[in-house]
Amino acid sequence: MKLNLLCLLVFVLCLVGCGTKNKVLQSASIVKPVDISGTPDTIVPEVNLIVDSPIVVLKSAVDTLSSDQRFSERVLTPEEKIQEQKRTGIHKGADWASAIHYDLRKPNFVIIHHTAQNSVAQTIRTFQVEHSKVSAHYVIGRDGRVIQMLNDYDRAWHAGRSKWGQITDMNSMSIGIELDNNGKEPFPDPQINSLLLLLDTLKTKYTIPHTNFIGHADIAPTRKDDPNVFFPWKLLAERGFGVWYDESFLIQPPFNFSPIDALKIIGYDVSNEAAAIKAFKRKFIIKEVNEILTAYDRTVLYNIYKRYY
Repeated sequence: MKLNLLCLLVFVLCLVGCGTKNKVLQSASIVKPVDISGTPDTIVPEVNLIVDSPIVVLKSAVDTLSSDQRFSERVLTPEEKIQEQKRTGIHKGADWASAIHYDLRKPNFVIIHHTAQNSVAQTIRTFQVEHSKVSAHYVIGRDGRVIQMLNDYDRAWHAGRSKWGQITDMNSMSIGIELDNNGKEPFPDPQINSLLLLLDTLKTKYTIPHTNFIGHADIAPTRKDDPNVFFPWKLLAERGFGVWYDESFLIQPPFNFSPIDALKIIGYDVSNEAAAIKAFKRKFIIKEVNEILTAYDRTVLYNIYKRYY
């Protein structure tokens, strides 16, 4: 009897092995007690079967997630953000046939800032932490060192809420340059010399009009005052970057001259007239920065206005 039971057990083992040979083992199989003869001494004890099965390759939890789920679990790099934006720019309901004539955005303005911080290292750190939400294409140190932080064709986050003429998205149209300066000090010669060289390169490479080299305070007069009153706008204009007035030919404007209309034609956002006047005076009058246009201020404004209209 025992011999018969042993043969039966071997037969069961063979059947189980054949049935599971090509399957991934989920768990060990267990043979329950089987009563053959009806007597207690014929009950086969429980046997844990060890089945020869293929190696089980388990995917990691990350591999089983969608790309959206994986991205949501960590901070995306700038390159990944761009790729994600491009991916969402493909319409799944349309057939795809790639065109060959296209390019990246072309910068048409240069916006000059001061950092209002104490070092280049501090500014670089500000542009590299996730929570700051601000950046620029270039940072220029007091010693003249130039650090590029974004490709010229990339859209930096430097202008913020701003307007110049009819343009309300200056980030999409401009290159941002930050000068290492706490906002209350002059700009050293090495820094300005490096700036002039950079501006010459950008102007030539992208054919940027000379009138389109402006300051942050020009495009955001209610919020910003950079670059500060020590910035040499006259020198830049002499080199072909920005405008300045002809100090030898200042005349009183005609009686129907409208200062607010002139500021608007130049490009200022005049929805807040006092702020626009103050931004203009900070840049061109320098010594008396307030919301009042004197007779002299009006001659300067008229002279500059004539360069635009």
